[in-house]
Amino acid sequence: MAMFGFVGCSCLSWSGCGVNDRVGVMRRGRGVKMVLAAETAESTKRKEGLSAAVLAAGGAGMTKFDKMRLKFGFAKGKVEDSGFSYDDFEQEMGKYERSFVIDDVCSGKVYAVEQTGALVDIGAKASAFLPLSEMAIHPPDAIEDLLQVGDERDFQIISSEDKNGQLTISCKRLEFARAWERLAQMQSEDVTVRATITSVNRGGAMVEVENLRGFVPGSHMSSTANAEEKIGSEIRLKFLEVDQEKGRVVMSERRALVEQQMTDLAPGVVMEGTVKSIKPYGAFVDVGGMSGLLHISQISHDHVDNIEKSLIIGMSIKCMIINQDKEKGRISLSTKTLEPEPGDMLKNPQLVYEKAEEMAERYHKKREEEKKAAADVAEDIVASLDMASLEDLAIGSPTSSTEDDVFLQ
Repeated sequence: MAMFGFVGCSCLSWSGCGVNDRVGVMRRGRGVKMVLAAETAESTKRKEGLSAAVLAAGGAGMTKFDKMRLKFGFAKGKVEDSGFSYDDFEQEMGKYERSFVIDDVCSGKVYAVEQTGALVDIGAKASAFLPLSEMAIHPPDAIEDLLQVGDERDFQIISSEDKNGQLTISCKRLEFARAWERLAQMQSEDVTVRATITSVNRGGAMVEVENLRGFVPGSHMSSTANAEEKIGSEIRLKFLEVDQEKGRVVMSERRALVEQQMTDLAPGVVMEGTVKSIKPYGAFVDVGGMSGLLHISQISHDHVDNIEKSLIIGMSIKCMIINQDKEKGRISLSTKTLEPEPGDMLKNPQLVYEKAEEMAERYHKKREEEKKAAADVAEDIVASLDMASLEDLAIGSPTSSTEDDVFLQ
């Protein structure tokens, strides 16, 4: 109340007050200080009492740190330097961070699947995103059919980090790379594969093999008639070219058929065929669905001036297979070996046709006799060599080591 009395005093200035008034004010000032000090002490006591009460009540609604601050207050003074700055901390953390580059292959674990893709943990700062379009060469109808939460597999990095530090990854590109590797290996091993015709055009047919598109030229198809009816059918094919850089896969049905049929077309077998075309150097004959060459030198023992005088397109003949090249799909034929008499193919082709099997048997018998005669000659030559001749060649003779060295040199 003394304070309010002082404020309400009619004296407006310190100089306007009397001595007694000034002394009274000073006394009142000391009283104000004493009152303030008393109030501060009282407030401290209340806080301490409140703290004790809160601690006694278990500090409901207060955190551990709030209780500590209430009990001990805030730390005073300067915090000592630990010698480890934020830059040092960032540098140390950088040692454990993995760096990812586009086209890198990494392993990861799927931990979330969404409608547009999947989130994968690959050990980066943020989760990597696998879009639906990059899940497989042929995207599934439902993501769950291809990926499940918890699946672990390899992925390929296909983009840099975005502003959120997220990478984009792909499974489809790994499948493409592995498919190309398989095709290259199959081509090197010259294997025969089965593929489905997906479409046809004027140039040939498109097929699908190992989830990649391949092309079969019309010249390498068994038949181009009613090609559209073959869509969806499966055919046997051989590889002609596999070029990953150009994205080109060229295949041949004819080569596959040749390989299949060549197992039955061994040299020495007599086959019936039809003359398909005549060239200056010979005639092409269709033998068991394959095209074989009857060279002009293999038509007859006599000299042939004009092939068309002895052979006609569409004519049926019997010929012997004398050679085959499986890699190139070529067959060499001969009618000369089936002639009863030299020149019969030019004079009487029908006689050659009728006696083909008989002449083939005679031909094989003659060949066997020739082989046996050659073996007997070789044996006689070896038997005629006596020990004296061997000694002249220094074979088996006891000589000094120096002489042996000279002989061997």
